[in-house]
Amino acid sequence: MSERRVDVFFYGLFMDSSILQEQQVQPTNARRGYVEGYALRIARRAVLVPRAEARAYGVVFGLTYGEIDRLYAAPGLEQYRPEPVAVQVLEGKTVPALCYNVPVEPPPEERNAEYAARLQAVLAKLEFPREYAESVV
Repeated sequence: MSERRVDVFFYGLFMDSSILQEQQVQPTNARRGYVEGYALRIARRAVLVPRAEARAYGVVFGLTYGEIDRLYAAPGLEQYRPEPVAVQVLEGKTVPALCYNVPVEPPPEERNAEYAARLQAVLAKLEFPREYAESVV
């Protein structure tokens, strides 16, 4: 019997399934979409910050709980916590998913230009709106 999978919304580098596979994670059922009411911000890594008029793009994948635990046990990710979100899938329907985010917004001076550049490339590869990818700094 295989372990049950849950939908997880990724908005950072984990949107790239090849990065997940490097971490011994086998994502299934990829769906591009977005969440309303959050803005993407690059600190040391990607975080979502509440902003009423904002939209953050990402990918929903099916993962097992073991895979999720492995991903978020990695150094630098321990502070990320799951929260429920409603993802508007680009194909038209809304799906519930877990979204891992930090509980406290990082200070404004915290930046990671290398991460932002890598994320821009992933967003372009996944064909998200160009304006959105270019806004990642």
